[in-house]
Amino acid sequence: MTDERPTLLIVEDDPGLQRQLKWAFDGYDVQFASNRTEAIAALRRFEPQVILQDLGLPPDADGVEEGFATIAQVHELNARAKIIVVTGRDGREHALRAIGAGAFDFCQKPVDKDVLRVIVDRALRIHALEAENARLRSTSSSSALPGVIAASSSMLKVCRMIEKLAPTSATVLLLGDSGTGKERLASALHFLSPRAKRGIVAINCAAIPENLLESELFGYERGAFTGAVKQTIGKIEKASGGTLFLDEIGDMPLPLQAKMLRFLQERVIERVGGREAIPVDVRIVAATNKDLGAGVSNGSFREDLYYRLAEISIPIPPLRERDADSVLIAQALLSAAATRHSRGNLRFSPGALAAIERHPWPGNVRELENRVNRAAIMAESTQVTADELGLAPLTEDGDTELGRLNLREVRQRAEADAVRRALALTAGNISKAAEILGVARPTFYDLMERAGLTNQAQ
Repeated sequence: MTDERPTLLIVEDDPGLQRQLKWAFDGYDVQFASNRTEAIAALRRFEPQVILQDLGLPPDADGVEEGFATIAQVHELNARAKIIVVTGRDGREHALRAIGAGAFDFCQKPVDKDVLRVIVDRALRIHALEAENARLRSTSSSSALPGVIAASSSMLKVCRMIEKLAPTSATVLLLGDSGTGKERLASALHFLSPRAKRGIVAINCAAIPENLLESELFGYERGAFTGAVKQTIGKIEKASGGTLFLDEIGDMPLPLQAKMLRFLQERVIERVGGREAIPVDVRIVAATNKDLGAGVSNGSFREDLYYRLAEISIPIPPLRERDADSVLIAQALLSAAATRHSRGNLRFSPGALAAIERHPWPGNVRELENRVNRAAIMAESTQVTADELGLAPLTEDGDTELGRLNLREVRQRAEADAVRRALALTAGNISKAAEILGVARPTFYDLMERAGLTNQAQ
């Protein structure tokens, strides 16, 4: 890259079209190549994020095979580069073949520079998200926790809180919708704590019948009830020296809440049917998707237990409020699913990535994981489509994947979207966000103002 701007390689042998395209992409470091040999040399030298390529290249300028050979070689050398092919008006079949061979998208001649700019900008944005995802997967980054993929400022704030709390013995209450990753955050909290060597014991308070939950938690003595043929250690006692994760604590029966409160106050337990007070050294991490404050008001949850558990409360944002995270998580899930199901190098189509960004994810990460896993199994090719994810390929307004017909709205929306995601990826750092988009700081401030994001600067 030159001057910290994103690099666009244009593979085109028409000098007139080269000049037109250069002026259309003034925010990019534009490099040119006229044939496959020059394209490969430029690829190695400049490492472009986006490549705009004509399929008709010399010495086969009237055909397409040289263009396809170029795509194959580029994809082999740098699979992360986003290739956008330029085809003739009747070249849709060739365009679809190019996408199957690894191209990101296509644009038909005569080239509409505004539409092409939207496609290129979107390719750059996806390239940045994929690069961030690769960094998160390959390094023990300070931007997230072990086992947690996060780039949004809201989720990174949660991760920083977990890191601060991990060395302490404070009781932590995780609050969030079902599927937001409460158990994974609890595991990360334990993994980073001094108790990591002793393990974490989890119990779902909603999954065990009320008449069995007490014995599961506190254990029981032989003969305590019918079927109690031997002394059995409960979950709390098993977690001694480590961490006890109480999932769905909001569903704990009211009578059992009193016994749990006594344990939290005195740190001793009595097994069911026993009289011996057993001291237990355990850290409590609880989680719920319910409003415990409302439970206190209606009498379904003890107020004194609530304040014992909520020594530190951490609200976890739903996936729909975590800008950029859905694509990052989806990429990691697809890679894992492809390995698990022996599906090779699967990747999302441009339409699938757009659908993932657009979907509200009412089931949060759990829904995303289920859809990606199913798509990895059912995918007809190496590209997973929006349809295979079970997501609509069109926007709610019935627009195509390339955007709405009003070009000014397309560009404004694309700019605002890019600015939001750049801010999310850099936790609000203006300099780094401007660097990602390849613009100067004053230009970035102008983009923020146009997008109504001036209050997000940190």
